[in-house]
Amino acid sequence: MSTAETNKAIVGRWFTEFWGDNYNPAVVDDLASPDMLLQYSLHEPRRGREDIKAFMGDFRAAFPDLSFAGAADLIAEGDYVVGRWIGGGTHTGPAFDDFLIGALPAETGRKMRFTGTTVLRLKDGKIVEELGLDDGVTALQQLGLIRKA
Repeated sequence: MSTAETNKAIVGRWFTEFWGDNYNPAVVDDLASPDMLLQYSLHEPRRGREDIKAFMGDFRAAFPDLSFAGAADLIAEGDYVVGRWIGGGTHTGPAFDDFLIGALPAETGRKMRFTGTTVLRLKDGKIVEELGLDDGVTALQQLGLIRKA
């Protein structure tokens, strides 16, 4: 299997077990480098396995039905894999203050559904960076954190 195919397989597993319906915290230890950077436009950057697990634990506690899925085939070149996705969830859990623009009080019942594109960089079979650009305006509007002008 080529490096590109191997990297796509790693990212496919990451998308399924980290971002998918059934979160598996062990996937962070299996696939992330110890100092992995996770950065999306809606959230503070997170670094390191424990910080990334804490982020996802809090995110899924606030949005218990959180789920993301691929919206197109993965594209790989060298150490990079790019994926397009769609996802979201319903805020039925505790307060959530990870959004850069504001916080949600507990159990708002608001739903978000949005798309994005993620670029992941791998080294020696581990994910070292996950950088994503998402349709944050749509998500923040749906959650009531910003309003249309």
